[in-house]
Amino acid sequence: MNANGHPMKVCAINMLMATLAHITNDDVFKLTYRTVARLAENVAQKDYYVGWIRRIRELFDEGHPCLEITKKLLRYPNPHHRRTIIQTFIINQLLVGTNKRKSFAQTPGGFYPPGFLVISPTMRCNLRCFGCYAGSYKRNSELSVETIDRVLNEAKEMGMYFITVSGGEPFYWEHIFDMFQKHNDMFFLVYTHGGLIDEKVAEKIVSAGNVLPSISIEGFREFTDRRRGAGHFDRVMRAMDMLREAGVIFGYSSTQTRENHDTVTSDEFVDFMADKGCLLGCYFMYVPVGREPNIDLMPTPAQRDHLRACLGRWRNSKDILFIDFWNDGPVVGGCISGGRKYAHINANGDVEPCVFCHFATHNIHSSSLREALNSPLFQAIKAQQPFDDNLLCPCMLVDHPLVGRDIALKHGAYFTHDGAEIIFTQLADAIDEFADSYKSYADLAWQTHYQPARGEGEEK
Repeated sequence: MNANGHPMKVCAINMLMATLAHITNDDVFKLTYRTVARLAENVAQKDYYVGWIRRIRELFDEGHPCLEITKKLLRYPNPHHRRTIIQTFIINQLLVGTNKRKSFAQTPGGFYPPGFLVISPTMRCNLRCFGCYAGSYKRNSELSVETIDRVLNEAKEMGMYFITVSGGEPFYWEHIFDMFQKHNDMFFLVYTHGGLIDEKVAEKIVSAGNVLPSISIEGFREFTDRRRGAGHFDRVMRAMDMLREAGVIFGYSSTQTRENHDTVTSDEFVDFMADKGCLLGCYFMYVPVGREPNIDLMPTPAQRDHLRACLGRWRNSKDILFIDFWNDGPVVGGCISGGRKYAHINANGDVEPCVFCHFATHNIHSSSLREALNSPLFQAIKAQQPFDDNLLCPCMLVDHPLVGRDIALKHGAYFTHDGAEIIFTQLADAIDEFADSYKSYADLAWQTHYQPARGEGEEK
């Protein structure tokens, strides 16, 4: 696939990325990457991406750990897996896709589409983890192959080549590898509990090539088995071993709670994940939605701020790429929900603003993806983003609950499962108290540590 008038440059980038995998000399590696970066800057038509490309090049020159992460990415995996990830994510999503999204926004009646979608094809799961954000959806809910196929084709027409797959447990959906193979020009990040990954599944992931699993883990054995069931930690360890031996790029995903905070924010845990072979670390704060919402599981404001500080330190010292759904507000310009940068399609077809915002006005079975992403609900959300000048307070659920209540109770046509309204009603006072308490930590951190970074901000 060519990038709007730059087919030769895209081809050259692909060839040079493949060459980087075999270069062992650091100076030659950096020199080759600079060539790749210059070509990518010429292909990308958006200042947002050009800024980030330049910033990453500067970090390489400074000897930042992201240099080592890139080396691992290019040298460690199975060659087919590596080539496919480069083609689908770096070329199609970041270069070709961003130009298509910009072009789509300039069409009559167009709008700037989100960079990616989260799709939950099934709600089936063999675990009953306490605090599961998706635990109150009906377990028999499932999307058809035809529906997902249509959605993915519509997404690509808008320039989206990045799909996050959630659930339920995604690997229970029997058509999942058919989806990966049919849409082999797309990149799929799969959030999985890991218990279904065996040698056969690992081989299928390698064969597909365009899949990066992120395995949920709550710390070491004590906290993982407490939340996910006895023996689950050992199953996760075996899954990671099999993926590493197969040459698959994979990561871990941790939900920060008041109980496991000390463990998941420890250097010991992060180093353990790196030793297991994880190249990606995803952090989510527990939010009282889904199965048996419990305000006491939320991390304290001090713990949330501590994770923010840990991420800053880890990014300058660890060979893992870290993502935090809340603390990365300064990186992505605040809240990314409501189609600004992403949206969630649940297994019933409801198009939700966010995986934690369980309300909707459109269902993919009765509307096109374009209609759902440009709905009045999503327009109302985007009109107010960012909700605060302090981008460490990005969320309309826990940082600006008055905004979340107004949108959900006035603009949302319906809640997508029984009990979804609890965070806006029964828990309202407790959420308000949390937001007020955290604001003092966030304001101090914002004033002390944060300045607008190059490449940061709105993708438009």
